[in-house]
Amino acid sequence: MDPQRQAADPDGLAEALGHRFADTALLNEALTHASVAPARRGGARHANERLEFLGDRVLGLVMATWLLELFPKEAEGALAKRYAALVRQEALADVARSISLGDYLHLSRGEDTSGGRDNTAILADACEAVLGALYLEAGLEAARRFVRTHWGARVQGELAPPRDPKTSLQEWAQHHGLPLPQYTEAGRTGPDHAPQYTVRVEVVGHGAETASGSSKRAAEKGAAAALLGRLPQT
Repeated sequence: MDPQRQAADPDGLAEALGHRFADTALLNEALTHASVAPARRGGARHANERLEFLGDRVLGLVMATWLLELFPKEAEGALAKRYAALVRQEALADVARSISLGDYLHLSRGEDTSGGRDNTAILADACEAVLGALYLEAGLEAARRFVRTHWGARVQGELAPPRDPKTSLQEWAQHHGLPLPQYTEAGRTGPDHAPQYTVRVEVVGHGAETASGSSKRAAEKGAAAALLGRLPQT
């Protein structure tokens, strides 16, 4: 069995967060996955889940306000598409990877040795939890600085509202006179609190692709994007 890694000193996050926590217990709570959290009253395991709940709302407020500033003439529907792309699980996990957040997580041996430090769902949840902790200790302005620093390239790089790959794949099939893409669940793995779904999508005459995600929807989108990536764009 592979040895369990020790979490890195959380002080190493100070530069990336733009803030050094005075309340180190709060930061450690944000970095503690449910798999190692002590049982609370009634047997519930909270760990960073409550901070994740808060961080999700903080990110939403900061991002929505920012998009209104950047795109003052854009309609609500287009803004909603941008917003969804920027706060989705994959975007959060990318930010987490960019600051090596996985190195600082407190995970159970099972989660650690099975690749939990690079698990998209775990990283996304931890990123939200850290954002929630940052808000509680240092306020909205500190949270806003963190979001604008680490989402800056993602926001500015979107010249047009992003499109859902499932919609794009459906439109491609219709444009070529083909039946709609067919999605099938190919498997499910992982614990109940962090399942991984595998989905297969096929377009008649053009093969199939599979992808995994923490929800069927995420897996479907990943599979659709993979198939779109090799279809002729004519």
